[in-house]
Amino acid sequence: MSPLELWGGTECTVNRTREGYRDQTILSGHHHRISDLDLFADLGLSAIRYPVLWERTLSAPGGGPDWTWADARLSRLRELDIRPIVGLVHHGSGPRHTHLLDEGFASGLGHFAGLVAERYDWVEEWTPVNEPLTTARFSALYGHWYPHERSERAFWIALLNQIDATRAAMRAIRRINPAARLIQTEDLGRTYATPELTAQAEHDNLRRWASWDLLGGRVDRHHSLWEIMVRLGLEDRIRRIADDPCPPDVIGLNHYLTSDRFLDHRTEQYPPHLHGGNDQLYFADTEAVRVLDPPQGGFANALREAWDRYATPIAITEVHNGSTREEQLRWAAEAWDMAQAARDKGIDVRAVTAWSLLGSYGWNTLLTGGDRYEPGVFDLSSGVPRPTALAALWQALPRGELRHDVAAAPGWWRRPDRILYGAPAVVQASAPAGGRPLLIVGDPDDCSIVAQACTRRAINYVVNEPSSGSAATDPWGVIELFNRRDDTSNTPHFTIKAEIIPIGRVSSVQCPGIIDAALDLLIDGAPGTWRFGQDTLTLAMSQAHEQCPPQ
Repeated sequence: MSPLELWGGTECTVNRTREGYRDQTILSGHHHRISDLDLFADLGLSAIRYPVLWERTLSAPGGGPDWTWADARLSRLRELDIRPIVGLVHHGSGPRHTHLLDEGFASGLGHFAGLVAERYDWVEEWTPVNEPLTTARFSALYGHWYPHERSERAFWIALLNQIDATRAAMRAIRRINPAARLIQTEDLGRTYATPELTAQAEHDNLRRWASWDLLGGRVDRHHSLWEIMVRLGLEDRIRRIADDPCPPDVIGLNHYLTSDRFLDHRTEQYPPHLHGGNDQLYFADTEAVRVLDPPQGGFANALREAWDRYATPIAITEVHNGSTREEQLRWAAEAWDMAQAARDKGIDVRAVTAWSLLGSYGWNTLLTGGDRYEPGVFDLSSGVPRPTALAALWQALPRGELRHDVAAAPGWWRRPDRILYGAPAVVQASAPAGGRPLLIVGDPDDCSIVAQACTRRAINYVVNEPSSGSAATDPWGVIELFNRRDDTSNTPHFTIKAEIIPIGRVSSVQCPGIIDAALDLLIDGAPGTWRFGQDTLTLAMSQAHEQCPPQ
């Protein structure tokens, strides 16, 4: 096989709720910063999932498209020798004159796709609709997004409309460019359950393949979904799809730590926000990694299952973990390693995608309220893109170069303290052995708070008191809990000047959020003296402020 490629992607969702549209490209500021593309190129990307979205480009029926934004950016990507994988709908429902349950949704997207293909006839890779199954669930089964329906029939109609829209789009695109390739993305996980919920788990594990099965023309009278479609009066629609399939050229596999699920009928063992159910049963629904021991699923299982089912080239098209920096590094490294291991076993994995290059807004509430920022490969907390340690890692992975020391430890999803439900006790993680440590210098009481954060995050560390005269061997970084001006080493330092923190105010040792933010910055290689006062936290500290407001 050719070498495993590194792809990238910006979180570009334009989703619709009752309050209107939420545009991630505007929220991130990428809409106004074409210079971001040069930052992306520095990562060594071969391709990038990039939006030319229907809602943003052709907003009114009968009107003309506005190509200004897309022209400049696709032209620049071409100059940078980065292949665009053009997306037309990303968790959206189209412009205001249509929606996922509209009979005209598919033909409308097909018309728009033809206009885009005529404009950019050199583009060969396309994702007309991102994650149609996920979008149908959130919009028409759970009611989170427009049109806020909650019924089985509405869900399947929303999915079929997106499948038909993908088929219409690819027909229009291939009339212009017969070599165009469909890279069809979908979230892929597995559902596990207690025996009482076996039927629900089996249904979920069948439904997860629906997007790819439908596009491939597999849903016929011999398919397990056939009876559902017949019962809902949708038989003629799936017959038409099966007679004129549009199989993906590449399976775009998205997998998150939340993708694998566990269903449990013993709801009393879980907090209320995890409770849900179907028409017959009430149950808890949580991440499988929080319950199952040993852990199941993950990238390796998703890749193997997709390959066994389709024997079609696969790309991991989203790799992101909304967590502390070292956990982001561990998740990215694991995705790359799992892709390489799968290739060694004969699975045709073409690429791994550094997703959410600029971070994302509001995904902690599934885009239903608030715009809390979550950093990605670049951190926008200061108002301009700042490379995090993820940028260096993604640059290093294709070249087989050394990774940051903190990436060597197992991620939280592989440690005993990940278990939250069903275990007799939560096991405290311990700092991993091996690898260069972080050196913590200062008063023992203050150091113990930082050490506790390191233990929780599985960051190897050593503690030295200022007067001890001892030092760690070759630390990768230093946190000083006092003011030391005479150090001339090149090791990144993070200095907390305790004397500027008034008693009774937020202090470094009173607020875990500040310690976590400090550790993230140090892992990013951002040395300096950072002052924590009543109202100011320097650089990327906005989240720490939210967690620990001034007292």
